[in-house]
Amino acid sequence: MVTLDFKTLTVPVGIVRILEVIFTCISFSLVASVGHSTNSFWTWCMSTWCFCFCITFLIIVLEFTSLRAELPISWDDFTTAFAMLATLMMLATSIIYPIFFTNFFLSRGKEIGATVISCLTFILYAVEVGLTRAKPGEISGFLTTVPGLLKVLEAFVACIIFICLDDNPYYPIYPGLQWCVAVYGICFIFAVLVIIFTICRLLSLFPAPFNKFLTGCNVLAVLLYITAVVVWPVYSFKNNSSRPSNCSVGVCPWDKLVVISFMTCFNLAVYIVDTVYSFRPVFCITFFPTI
Repeated sequence: MVTLDFKTLTVPVGIVRILEVIFTCISFSLVASVGHSTNSFWTWCMSTWCFCFCITFLIIVLEFTSLRAELPISWDDFTTAFAMLATLMMLATSIIYPIFFTNFFLSRGKEIGATVISCLTFILYAVEVGLTRAKPGEISGFLTTVPGLLKVLEAFVACIIFICLDDNPYYPIYPGLQWCVAVYGICFIFAVLVIIFTICRLLSLFPAPFNKFLTGCNVLAVLLYITAVVVWPVYSFKNNSSRPSNCSVGVCPWDKLVVISFMTCFNLAVYIVDTVYSFRPVFCITFFPTI
């Protein structure tokens, strides 16, 4: 039986989610009214706004109708993981759209308005992460803790790396670069599996205690990423240390090599922090929280 819970709309996190739905709707409406583009970055921005709008609206409806209790998932883990993912996607979109599509001197008001609203939406999702994540000492699901949020960040950064791998002229040539891609893929798969298993309440299927398994995999990921941090720049910028003069305005293949190098170092730092957290459990976590 469906029961309406108006309290979910008046609590702070409920108000934030309502504003997120409104702002994402405004963003993609403004951009759509300007016109369609076949540019992949335009597609990314529109996909981000539409995806966040749909999932946030779905969360609001499920909480308002109390139907979330019927779902065979860890609701707190799902909503917190999505809020973290949406924060990262909105951050990327709020950077990409103004760089490629907004000229603050020549652009129309709709493009500037979409940029401003997108930045505000990023702030709203960041606030939601702060409201929903677990505090030290609380009994909570894994993804509501800092280590859980780090897993979402690790997977997202890996996705950015994969996006930048297209048009790479050196990847088929050097085995060292192929090794780096294998490192990105292995660590990404592990992070995604942890997220999926946590949300679906399948952590009991792990062959070892989850905390020890997580620590071992984090240490392995750090070692693998250390090799990628060294190997990727060595082969990518071999006889190619400066930006080619024939690079067009905007992003060219050389720029993507720089982005991958930076993101590799950044993800290594994230994995190191994650490993430190896995060695010192600050949170009291239950992997099968009640709804």
